[in-house]
Amino acid sequence: MSKSSSPSSRKRGRRLRFATALLVLLSAVGYAAYHFLPGLTQSSGCTVRADNRELTLELPQAANASTIAAVATSRGLPERALAIALATSMQESGLQNLDHGDRDSRGLFQQRPSQGWGTAAQIMDPVHASNEFFNVLVKIKGYTRLPLTVAAQQVQKSGFPQAYAKHEADATLLASALGGRLSDALSCTAGAGAAPVTGGSTAAVRKLLSREFGSQVAPRTAAQVRTVAVPTALPAGSGTASQEQRRGWILAQWAVAHAQDLKVATVAYGNQQWSAVDSGGGWHKSDTRTSGNTASAAAGDVSITVAQ
Repeated sequence: MSKSSSPSSRKRGRRLRFATALLVLLSAVGYAAYHFLPGLTQSSGCTVRADNRELTLELPQAANASTIAAVATSRGLPERALAIALATSMQESGLQNLDHGDRDSRGLFQQRPSQGWGTAAQIMDPVHASNEFFNVLVKIKGYTRLPLTVAAQQVQKSGFPQAYAKHEADATLLASALGGRLSDALSCTAGAGAAPVTGGSTAAVRKLLSREFGSQVAPRTAAQVRTVAVPTALPAGSGTASQEQRRGWILAQWAVAHAQDLKVATVAYGNQQWSAVDSGGGWHKSDTRTSGNTASAAAGDVSITVAQ
């Protein structure tokens, strides 16, 4: 015949059951938050998703990569040129604009003032550094048909020429997004708990667009004073509709990659929109989910609205 449990053992049993129930509840809440409220759980950074592949970048890495892409676009270079440049920067600096390196190397591509890449200050300018890289790359005969490691090495003269190969898949994916071939593939978020974005300037957006894309873009302040409209139309007869759409996604994903620095509230192109306040949700149909900051743009424009 078994003895009845003591009061103390019954209390321990109740505490154990309560703790177990609480653990199950917290697990369920965590699962729901992770799967249904990504904006509350996602850390800061950018993600490229396409073809069942995913690449994550820190915010400065994405901004630097988009600058390299803008320079490639301004020069009319093919996607392969962008992939070579991105893979090179991934290896040399991790897509970071480093102010140090081996001997006097610095910047996105670890270029050296002593080797004729420019002054130290110039090399620290991502636009200058990117142009210098492409200046050498385009002089290599048939560079688009060369193995990526060979093309990159002919520019860089690295002591580890095969190291570029390990970045080729990621660089190719990133180039297809920032080069506009993949629409709405790149999205960025400031992460959970980030302070609301304020203090944006349309003048700052226009200045950076013009500096990185050159005369190819003609940004203007839209009727809504907090919005910069960027036409994607090419000169009459010089481009197809698909080329203009690709150009639109180059500009739109550039704006998202620079959203933190430029204090961007929303980016809209076609029927797609990215919103800083809902950045964990990525791109979505602009006619079904809006943040209240969306500004109407002319057909074909990329609409970049800054935060107040």
